[in-house]
Amino acid sequence: MRPTRSDSMLHTMMAASVTVTELGFLQECQLWRLRSPHFPSKVGGRPAWLGEVGVPGPENLQCGVCMKPLAFLLQVYAPCTGSFHRTIFLFTCRDPVCHRVAENRCYKVFRNQLPRKNDTYSYGPPPDSPPPHGEQHISFQLKCGLRLCRVCGCLGPKSCSRCHKVSYCDRLHQLMDWKSQHKELCGQEFDVHSVEVAEHGFLFPEYELVTEPEELDSDASPDDNSTMSQMDVESTTSNVSSNLESSMDDLKLNEDELTALAKHENEEDKAFSRFKKQISIEPDQVLRYCKGGEPLWISLQYVPAENDILNCECGAKRAFEFQVMPQLLNHLKVDSLQKSIDWGVLAVYTCSANCKAETRYVQEFLWKQDVPADTM
Repeated sequence: MRPTRSDSMLHTMMAASVTVTELGFLQECQLWRLRSPHFPSKVGGRPAWLGEVGVPGPENLQCGVCMKPLAFLLQVYAPCTGSFHRTIFLFTCRDPVCHRVAENRCYKVFRNQLPRKNDTYSYGPPPDSPPPHGEQHISFQLKCGLRLCRVCGCLGPKSCSRCHKVSYCDRLHQLMDWKSQHKELCGQEFDVHSVEVAEHGFLFPEYELVTEPEELDSDASPDDNSTMSQMDVESTTSNVSSNLESSMDDLKLNEDELTALAKHENEEDKAFSRFKKQISIEPDQVLRYCKGGEPLWISLQYVPAENDILNCECGAKRAFEFQVMPQLLNHLKVDSLQKSIDWGVLAVYTCSANCKAETRYVQEFLWKQDVPADTM
């Protein structure tokens, strides 16, 4: 049984103060609950922006590989000490070509936070009822007056030069909307707020992201996840060495080289087995939240060294906060007979000092770990 929405927010706040792993699951819900006034954690659709000041513009939401607009992937509402409201936003490129091995530039992460008393939201909890204009209504204008792109929901500084009623982040999205809907509407008398938004094929499917504490297998000791018995190690090493000797006679590898190679394969197998065992208890998990903890890597390959994790622009080191699991791909409808968006682990690191982000959206750091070819 999955937790209720109030449980989800409580668990996220607990995870922000205690090193406990929270597992994220997808859940369908009423769409009005996924809008900004309800501080959602969610996947897909358009971003539910937190603060209205300093929202990243189109130039900050371009893929670093192809330079096309990024699509909103997910956001995690994660308050912590010193930040009453705090949300992490993650964007990715829709072009599978950009998701090649060891390529991180097709992702962007932003952090924003607000005090409890602010100019945008009520001091009290959000209302637990749908807005008067209905749950399907999508607003493309922030309270401060900034207009949003009708396709992706990001800032839209460009507008239709003919009717000036709709806004876009980029010419590509203007063209998408023109073909899908606006060509028929432009020039007519219409209320842009009452027109149902066309399906452009750009957004990911929208779900609520709920969390619950991870329950570890009580039958397994802590060492079971990370080590093997000496007998198992010796047996595995012997078998691998024997196979290597029979298949690599022509290479004339010496005994030390064979032993080192066998040990590497053994360690790699253990890492992947540990990953599979850890997620087998809750195979539907799409996110693991453990602020200040460590990622659950799928492999020993493509693991970042300490100096690979860039410091925050304020100078503080970044610490691990959450990871996106490969199971999420099953819900994004990105499968293709050709190339598809793919990842093993998306690990998000945020400023350890939680530097001020009340007046802007601070860019954070993401590390993509790919699935090694020999485990697929």
